[in-house]
Amino acid sequence: MLGPLGAAFAVFVAITGFALALRALGGVATTTASERLPFAGGYPPRVHAWSRFHARYYVMAFVFLAFDMEMVYMYPWAVVFASEGAIALVEMGWFILVLLLGILYTWREGGFDWA
Repeated sequence: MLGPLGAAFAVFVAITGFALALRALGGVATTTASERLPFAGGYPPRVHAWSRFHARYYVMAFVFLAFDMEMVYMYPWAVVFASEGAIALVEMGWFILVLLLGILYTWREGGFDWA
């Protein structure tokens, strides 16, 4: 009756309404000051929750994400490697080469030095 676009729009409207209702209900609940503190094993927190991390942490996080995305790409590649052959091997070689160049650049710039 609605068609695929109408059904998608109806789902979008329903989800938006549900999210707004939950947001409105969340503002009604009252919490005490102790309930708003982050839980640290029963002890009061020593540092503020929004304390800053050193920039090297973010570099390591990006390197981790690069390797994580590499694994996400390699699993389906391994499935089709037998049927594709040498072309798939060359494509994966280029992909790993680009990641390796990024790691070498980060290493040269001192992104892996923690001291």
